[in-house]
Amino acid sequence: MLFNETTISRISVKNRIIRSATHDGLADEQGAPTEALINKYVQLAKNEVGCIITGYAAVSRNGVSPYPRMLRIYDDSATEKYMELTQAVHSQGAAVVLQLAHCGRQTSSKAIGMQKVAPSNVLHTFYPDKAKELDEDEIYAIIDDFAEAAVRAEKAGFDAVQLHGGHGYLLHDFLSAFGNRRTDKWGGSLQNRCRIVELIIKEIKERTNLPVWIKISAEDNRKGGMRIDSSVEICKRLEKAGCDAIEVSCGTVQDGMNTMRSKRMPMDAVFKYREPCASFPALLNKIALPAANLINPLLKQPQPLENFNVENAATIKKNVSVPIIVVGGIFELSEMEKILSTGQADFVSMCRPFICEPNLVKKLKDGQKRAKCIMCNYCGLVIEKEPTRCLYGKVKM
Repeated sequence: MLFNETTISRISVKNRIIRSATHDGLADEQGAPTEALINKYVQLAKNEVGCIITGYAAVSRNGVSPYPRMLRIYDDSATEKYMELTQAVHSQGAAVVLQLAHCGRQTSSKAIGMQKVAPSNVLHTFYPDKAKELDEDEIYAIIDDFAEAAVRAEKAGFDAVQLHGGHGYLLHDFLSAFGNRRTDKWGGSLQNRCRIVELIIKEIKERTNLPVWIKISAEDNRKGGMRIDSSVEICKRLEKAGCDAIEVSCGTVQDGMNTMRSKRMPMDAVFKYREPCASFPALLNKIALPAANLINPLLKQPQPLENFNVENAATIKKNVSVPIIVVGGIFELSEMEKILSTGQADFVSMCRPFICEPNLVKKLKDGQKRAKCIMCNYCGLVIEKEPTRCLYGKVKM
């Protein structure tokens, strides 16, 4: 079943394995895909991944990530390079989906060159500068930005678009009662919190023929945040609005290691890549890093480490009819097959294993039983300064 050809929202795919959206840090200064990124996707496609979801692409100028070299699609300047990307991937028999995103308050005003925006001005632990609460005209402008980005995606040849509705970004903050403290028609009730996403889906459907997927965090660790019961109701509403597939993830950047779980905090990488630690004076680092490593084994990490969204995916699947994709700590071939055969999800997607092994699908078909990724999570911190890469064999856990 895992390796059988099938379809997902009218898209033909050679198997049920998806490369989940991963910030690659390989866009050019204008946000267009570079040859390095196109080549990276070609390698994934050549090695038989069924579908590639791109790293997130900003739909608005004020929605750009603080991470370097993010994809952008808020104007027409990158259309030709996106066409090159889709043609190259299609030539190798894989489908490709463009993930559309607005980072909301999960960025910095300094990084984007203007004040960042959010549903409500809620302090972010890692990006504590003040966000402007969006007014209604600005909300409608962002809805239009998402829809116009989808128009560009269709012109460029993408098979579908995926809305990033998880991990603490703008749409997640609208859906979540933690990030959305509004008392107008855009906040309060679950119906109001869903309004912006429902309108985005409807606008994309009216302006394009593309399937619309969404990635959600079914649960997070924020007080008053996403919980599975409300996520089920959200998914029902989004299906009714026209959503064609749902990828189930969890957590936010504020959750720390919840979204990308690890046995231990990758402390060396924290001090090398994450601010403010990365800017500590060398003398302070000599004291602070050993102290951090000393207490690191005592820091409680989320459990379980593997297959940690499967239960929530199965719960959502029971309540909707659209395809369910599950991501999060999926490494074992036998577990992938079990997820599908027991009907817990329709597709499995992976991020870190493909950073470590771009040829993973072919290896699994040839008999490899497990991805070799050790969940060190250095790749998740490298992206804050450099293009994404695997440090397998170069770190100790």
